[in-house]
Amino acid sequence: MKLIMGIIHKDDASTVTKELNANGYYVTKLATSGGFLKKGNVTILVGTDEEKVPGAVEIIEKHTKKHDETNDSVKKVVGSTVFVLNVDRFEKV
Repeated sequence: MKLIMGIIHKDDASTVTKELNANGYYVTKLATSGGFLKKGNVTILVGTDEEKVPGAVEIIEKHTKKHDETNDSVKKVVGSTVFVLNVDRFEKV
């Protein structure tokens, strides 16, 4: 079992979540903000079987755009950041 943690620009979160759901993935969304740019984003959590990870990551990549963000004259292009973690135990209760 794997946990996919994706940090996604807030403007892309709705589309990514809808596409993941349409493809059979259950998604938990958390409103978060980045430490460097202090901009709003969304962190999604997806628990899934290992063989389904590539499909979920592909959906995230396909439906996130590069966004130009600035903070104190620092310009940065941001997209999404995805972590895939091992899960020892996963239960829906």
